[in-house]
Amino acid sequence: MSDGRLRQVRALAQRELDAVVRTRTYLVLVALFGLTVAAVPALGGAGGYLPLVLNLVTPVEVLVPVLAFAFGYQAIRADAERGELDVIRTYPVRRATYVLGVFLGRATAVLAAVLVPLALAAVFVPLTSQPAPSFLASAATVDDPIYYVRFVAIAGTYALVALGIAVAVSTVARTRREGLALAVSTLLVVVVGLDLAVVGGLTTGVVGPGDLSATLALSPASAFRGLVLAFAATPVAGASAPAPAALPGVVGLLGWLLGTLALATVTVWRA
Repeated sequence: MSDGRLRQVRALAQRELDAVVRTRTYLVLVALFGLTVAAVPALGGAGGYLPLVLNLVTPVEVLVPVLAFAFGYQAIRADAERGELDVIRTYPVRRATYVLGVFLGRATAVLAAVLVPLALAAVFVPLTSQPAPSFLASAATVDDPIYYVRFVAIAGTYALVALGIAVAVSTVARTRREGLALAVSTLLVVVVGLDLAVVGGLTTGVVGPGDLSATLALSPASAFRGLVLAFAATPVAGASAPAPAALPGVVGLLGWLLGTLALATVTVWRA
């Protein structure tokens, strides 16, 4: 990428970041997510880093896409409605440069909203430590903080994927109302719809046991869950989820991220 395009990406990213963090909605949603994350170790007693990972998997799986969609589903649609997209098109800015700048700016805000509360939650672990559960007590090093660090990294990746989907939604929708409806329906599909489709495939025999790992990787939520079990909850998953088995999940999340950004790039000027 040339220096000129890099400057364009940085300028667009800074513009998006400033637009997001200055809104009250951003502060409110970040505060709510932070309170939810902090409530797990503060009220329930984490018992260690690994139990904290296990307790946070479901809240993060559901709430992170909500945050990403809240900050991304109007990212490009709003520019189109204000007429700013038409102005940007008069400059020598490529579609990919514009989409990348919008994505990176919003990604910075979303990652801050997700990673900072998760990092702060780890502070409560030494303060609320309890005896390790019996199923973890056999391993002396089971509560290594590295498991929680991996969990936070996987959650950040999951947030980027959800944001990529939201940005793609913002280029496809033709009106604000349509964007909201499409965002809500897409969010439901990402969080629960694809998982239900996999379950339905298993019960009807369309998906065989041997295809389950690859099929689950098609769902961002399932891919996130599988990567957590493989890398951040290894003592619990044991030999049933070795790192090589997590490859479909990695490919699945990467495919969703690159695919949605490619879709946004193709459709962005139509917005």
